[in-house]
Amino acid sequence: MGEPAPDRRPGDRDHSPWNWLLIVPIVLPLITTFYNSSSPDLLGFPRFYWQQLAYILVGVSTTTLVYRMTKRRAGGPRIPASRSSREG
Repeated sequence: MGEPAPDRRPGDRDHSPWNWLLIVPIVLPLITTFYNSSSPDLLGFPRFYWQQLAYILVGVSTTTLVYRMTKRRAGGPRIPASRSSREG
């Protein structure tokens, strides 16, 4: 527990350009002109409320995309066992 992966040293950092995409869900809600009005309504909810839910979806999808694009694969792809090795 707490030991780094064998292919990485403790001081290594991930300098992937995909990490810059994580700034979008931080900055997007800070731009007040996007939600500075009460119209349009969506199912009776003012813009502020449904737009906050949209920001959550943007944050989750952005984080998922960055994670999938930057994760390191341990051991490479799995090769299924051949039929002969399963029979014997």
